[in-house]
Amino acid sequence: MNDKVASPDFRSEGDLNATPNRQQWQTTLDHKKASNTIQRDAAVFFHQSLSTPCLDSIEKAKGTLITTEDGREMLDFHGNYVHNLGFSHPAVVQALKNQLDELSFCTRRYTNQKTVELAEKLVGYSKGELSRVLFAPGGAEAMSMAMKIARMHTGRFKTISLWDSFHGATLDTISIGGEAIFRNQIGPLLTGQEHAPPPNPSSCPFNCGQSCNLQCANYIEYILEKEGDICAVIAETIRSTPFIPPKDYWKKVRQACDKHGALLILDEIPHALGRTGRMFTFQHYGITPDMVVLGKGLGAGIVPFAAVLGKEELNESISERAIGHFTHEKSPIASAAALAMLEVIEKEHLLEHVVQMESYIAQEYFPQLREISWVHDTRILGLMIGIELRDPSTKEKAVDLAEKVMYTCMTNGLNFKLSMGSTINLTPPMSVSKAEIDQAFTIISNALNDIA
Repeated sequence: MNDKVASPDFRSEGDLNATPNRQQWQTTLDHKKASNTIQRDAAVFFHQSLSTPCLDSIEKAKGTLITTEDGREMLDFHGNYVHNLGFSHPAVVQALKNQLDELSFCTRRYTNQKTVELAEKLVGYSKGELSRVLFAPGGAEAMSMAMKIARMHTGRFKTISLWDSFHGATLDTISIGGEAIFRNQIGPLLTGQEHAPPPNPSSCPFNCGQSCNLQCANYIEYILEKEGDICAVIAETIRSTPFIPPKDYWKKVRQACDKHGALLILDEIPHALGRTGRMFTFQHYGITPDMVVLGKGLGAGIVPFAAVLGKEELNESISERAIGHFTHEKSPIASAAALAMLEVIEKEHLLEHVVQMESYIAQEYFPQLREISWVHDTRILGLMIGIELRDPSTKEKAVDLAEKVMYTCMTNGLNFKLSMGSTINLTPPMSVSKAEIDQAFTIISNALNDIA
């Protein structure tokens, strides 16, 4: 592997898959069955960072547990943000089976009751402030549609987005994204894409320290004023690492967009629909964007599905224009899965459960984690959890330590990913139990105490 790709600057989206720690860990596993599957995978798929070589081969997944082909069980606190209800929730599986018997596919130019019902439900969660919907097969496509709508509505094409952000891996979404592993040496990207620093106090170019003074928000307004013709500010409401902006951050950005005639597009693909304790993450900040992009959990961890929701006035600007027209735009299968997932969230009061688990983790485990010298910061919003590791003497990211902790935890039955090189990134299902949280944090604490 190219040494340049191994640099921490290339680790913002996740842990890399060809490091010495990864290779050493895999030699310790008994891969009698999985090794053949992993080799077959490597022989037929394009090799790309973050995916090849594969960690292991999963045979089945149920609830919070994944089981490998060789029978190892792990609590999954990763799930690629799609398993809001855990894996294979029976209500979602049954809804899919029922829908297959009725209508498995809806030809474009037609509609169906399930898709309309889902659109109405999503609009309702925004209390009607976002009254228009388009569906797409995946988050990157939904973001592309949002960018098109913004261009058509404003008559402009320039955007402001944030460094270290991720909005998808297509050419247009890596143009607005801010991760080197997707952008470097790829050739010309979309023109007019300005970038600003993210609201991350632990790595702030404005030297705010541990308390953000909103200089990052001021810089966005500075660009808006200097450029004069920005189409939209596009950003994740919170970075899934997570970076959690202060309460006034989005209010300030919202006001700046309104002042300079730019739209505000918020990407909530990894965490909308309950993971933060609200149906939409922007509801924590007391603002409404012009558009919000959903994905990941929308398909209930089974069906790929995404959406863009927008304000009513945007509809007039795009009438009779082609925006998406994806073959599976109004999928009755995906809609049935999404509706079943949302019904479970409501019936089982999972939003309240998420808030309770957030409080439990913050009070029960964060204080003892902060006593470990290598733990630089702990962050949480709902069930978006980050434990950032840094060398206590140099304050440099503890990349090697983080990798060793992760592989030790995986050996002991807990699966998660790393973000930004040295942040333990935990995203359990919304339905996770207190006992499962206890088990996971015991594994993490033991690994940190043993290795650090």
